[in-house]
Amino acid sequence: MESEKPQNPSPMEPQEEGSNKISKKEAAKLERQRRRQEAAAAAAATAVSIVSIEESDPLSGNYGDVELNDLQSKAVTGRKWTEVGSVTPEMKDQVVLIRGRVQTIRPVGKKIAFVVVRERGFTVQCVLTVKPELVSSQMVKYATSLSKESIVDVEGVVTIPEKPITGATQQQVEVQISKLYGVNRAVPTLPINIEDAARSEVEIEQALEKGEQLVRVNQDTRLNFRILDMRTPANQGIFRIQCQVENIFRQFLLSEGFVGIHTPKLIGGSSEGGSAVFRLDYKGQPACLAQSPQLHKQMAICGDFGRVFEVGPVFRAEDSFTHRHLCEFTGLDVEMEIKEHYSEVMDVVDRLFVAMFDSLNEKCKKELEAIGRQYPFEPLKYLRKTLRLTFAEGIQMLKEAGVEVDPLGDLNTESERKLGQLVADKYGTEFYILHKYPQAVRPFYTMPCHDNPSYSNSFDVFIRGEEIISGAQRVHVPEFLEKRAGECGIDVKTISTYIDSFRYGAPPHGGFGVGLERVVMLFCALNNIRKTSLFPRDPQRLAP
Repeated sequence: MESEKPQNPSPMEPQEEGSNKISKKEAAKLERQRRRQEAAAAAAATAVSIVSIEESDPLSGNYGDVELNDLQSKAVTGRKWTEVGSVTPEMKDQVVLIRGRVQTIRPVGKKIAFVVVRERGFTVQCVLTVKPELVSSQMVKYATSLSKESIVDVEGVVTIPEKPITGATQQQVEVQISKLYGVNRAVPTLPINIEDAARSEVEIEQALEKGEQLVRVNQDTRLNFRILDMRTPANQGIFRIQCQVENIFRQFLLSEGFVGIHTPKLIGGSSEGGSAVFRLDYKGQPACLAQSPQLHKQMAICGDFGRVFEVGPVFRAEDSFTHRHLCEFTGLDVEMEIKEHYSEVMDVVDRLFVAMFDSLNEKCKKELEAIGRQYPFEPLKYLRKTLRLTFAEGIQMLKEAGVEVDPLGDLNTESERKLGQLVADKYGTEFYILHKYPQAVRPFYTMPCHDNPSYSNSFDVFIRGEEIISGAQRVHVPEFLEKRAGECGIDVKTISTYIDSFRYGAPPHGGFGVGLERVVMLFCALNNIRKTSLFPRDPQRLAP
């Protein structure tokens, strides 16, 4: 569960990748590597200087490293840059100015060099050919001295190659370089190569079948050098998709009359109950980091905002070594008044996520394609009207498939996946709602069913057999709330301001919470939530 109830995965569930701890031996190795890089960088700088000094070139103004003074916001020239991803065949014969990173450099003799330039995941092949009064052999030599990942400005004419360029995303165009400037040089030796980090498992396996050995960059190495790992086309796509998920969430709810709020992350008592909280000293008072905005978003409803949402950090202190749990993630939370039935909350979930999936599929085609090239996946199957099953119906489907589940217990990971498979086979959807959960497995503030107190007015939502959303109608009667909190082992004194907020007249209400990273992970069928967290925090990772 994301924001609705504490995560209680088994600490023994295997983690797909190891920790980020670095031994003394590895630390020494990294230090030696850093010194070699500094020495190589100094040598490269000297070499370029020698080229410019010893080989005087009347065309030297067309290339070279930009001086620091010119990068200190010296002047506004009015020049216009074209994004690499926007260079198309329709721009044939036009002069373009692009800025990007040097992905590869391939010299062909002393008079030709091919430079692939990358910007935000898109690449274009640029060609440098010696031409009188335009490109000198020294300029080609300068180009070949540039290190990978250096930032450059390239000016040139767009041309159409005879054959598509297989090594670039912009396959139908080339740029014939007339000017080339080094804006900022990367160290000559990188800890990981972007080509290696961008390689798919399919490519690696195919190479092995041919007897070839390609570098596989493991998850911990990626996270240790996250700055470089971010530059792969797949990661550029992942985090742009994540941005869109947040944006769609916000815009949809605003269009439905919701108000965005911001709640405190430093609180006096746990917001969810249980021991999985980060405790701290707050000016001599015991405090903790909020496990969710649950209590305060309900208080906002009591303050007559009617419908609220929040996008903000959530903290969970479980030792969860799994592919889908983090100690800090971004929560997307919703709370709203209910007029008659908690199905009103599920209606919002239905409309919101169908609209979200539609928008991602329509507006993020390039990003999804980039992700799919490295991490192949099938598009998510979902219905125009989201399927709803009761918990009892889900249990019955599992029972008929030979899986026994406690009718008053919760579903474990294996049962969730199995039910997801059964639902996909029977109903043709990988996105569905399971509601009316047993009361014993829900938080203290969940409203029991009117006809059977063993069950609750609650729901979970699943994508590809994994839970992403948890929601419910809340208890808004203070006396009943106190009773439920006590039964769940929560010190009522620590949440007294929360309970008191219901003493002044509280409307029936409900809501839900979802983890942003988990939505992206499951929509794109990725195998680890660390792939969708920019700088993940798990039980063993606090850097970078």
